[in-house]
Amino acid sequence: MSWIKTIPFEQATGKLRRLYNRVTGPDNNVDNIMMAHSLRPHSMEGHMALYKNVLHHSANQIPKWFLEVLGVWVSSLNRCGYCVEHHFSGLQRLLADPERGGAIRAAIEARTPEDAPLDAAQIEAMGYARKLTEAPADMVEADVQALRDAGWDDGEILEINQVCAYFSYANRTVLGLGCSTDGDVLGLSPNNSDNPEDWGHR
Repeated sequence: MSWIKTIPFEQATGKLRRLYNRVTGPDNNVDNIMMAHSLRPHSMEGHMALYKNVLHHSANQIPKWFLEVLGVWVSSLNRCGYCVEHHFSGLQRLLADPERGGAIRAAIEARTPEDAPLDAAQIEAMGYARKLTEAPADMVEADVQALRDAGWDDGEILEINQVCAYFSYANRTVLGLGCSTDGDVLGLSPNNSDNPEDWGHR
């Protein structure tokens, strides 16, 4: 599950148990990325608050399926199979078009997002995500202007930026602690976007 000690749901007490109760999926399943925080519940609380507000909030204007595409792309660039598998499953559920989802994944795996069945603005966002992930210190104002020119407004650009930044954080959490998908239920997410406090995975 991970390279450090973790506390399973059945043994959790106090604040950790309360947080587990908020993030569980079917049969009290807790994703390994969350369980990796179990020795420091406050860091799990911070992680979930960031995740929920960046990716699963009703105030976002970009469709959640495309935010998941960005997450899968960033995770693939970071070679984080855990997040690729989790979020590709979520992407497929949200998109409800297995053929299109498969074509998007094939383009991601080939490192040719321009070949994905996405519109020009979305492909521009994929380019921004790639540069931010692979060469963040090389970002310049022109990279943001290119997103504007493609049709994104500044609020949407912030959403793109935050999703890319969040996934690099999550990827490093997983890769640095050796999280595996063993025992996880893939594709679940906190889908009640209207309530930032609802972290339940369904």
